[in-house]
Amino acid sequence: MSEAPALQSGKGHNDENFPVASFLIAPQARPPVLAFYRFARFADDIADSPLAAPADKLRLLEEMRQSLLGQSDASPEGVALRDVLSERGLSDQHALDLLEAFRRDVTKLRYRDWDELIDYCRYSAMPVGRFVLDVHGESRDTWPANDALCAALQIINHLQDCAKDYRDLDRVYIPQDALADKGLDVTALAQPKASPALKSVIAALAARNGALLQQSRAFATQIRDGRLALEVDLIQTLAQDLNALLRSRDPLSENVHHSKARMAGLFVGRLPFFLFSRLRRPQR
Repeated sequence: MSEAPALQSGKGHNDENFPVASFLIAPQARPPVLAFYRFARFADDIADSPLAAPADKLRLLEEMRQSLLGQSDASPEGVALRDVLSERGLSDQHALDLLEAFRRDVTKLRYRDWDELIDYCRYSAMPVGRFVLDVHGESRDTWPANDALCAALQIINHLQDCAKDYRDLDRVYIPQDALADKGLDVTALAQPKASPALKSVIAALAARNGALLQQSRAFATQIRDGRLALEVDLIQTLAQDLNALLRSRDPLSENVHHSKARMAGLFVGRLPFFLFSRLRRPQR
């Protein structure tokens, strides 16, 4: 894959909005999670690259799919993940679902309504959490809560980056019907500051996203592995805080991201409540 160096963003797992394979999870779980992250990171870099034509992006994503399935060795990321999945006896379905999301990123630039956006999250976000749960041997009974949290995280990212996505990629995840209800179209995202109407659209979407976070609130208590439960509890806390910011701040002109200090403060403040909840958790 000779195009790889030019397309790679250089972004790593420590640069993400939310913890990825952090020190919180068990060391033996980190290799498969990191292999999955690197696979997803490169597929994301392909889909978001300003240098490659759509046909080339789809070809590279297909190389990743074939390498994952053992039909090719063209993608090092695909081969590495394939080997890890084989060693651990894990399914490749979650990675295949992710590739569907990245193909959509290449070919689909607008979303009609909330349901279309959630369907995108079904492929772009939910498989990530499902894979991590499978790595830890967790019950699939946890999937509904996982899916709600992962979709909420994805929508937070979409709202945070709505202006950048439109400016750099002509890609808009804000549902078109939500804009139209306020007499807006996508060009509203090109302004240096959100209009009151656009701010109301973003706030309403964040409020709707809050319902997903309510559905995922008990997720950490459903997880047997204590270290993974702590990471999920922290992610839930970070997500709730960011979602609250999006209901009051303008992502076109204001910072709606966590500083390292803010993340640490939220973690320290939440930790006693998490520990208490684990003590009260029924033994199974």
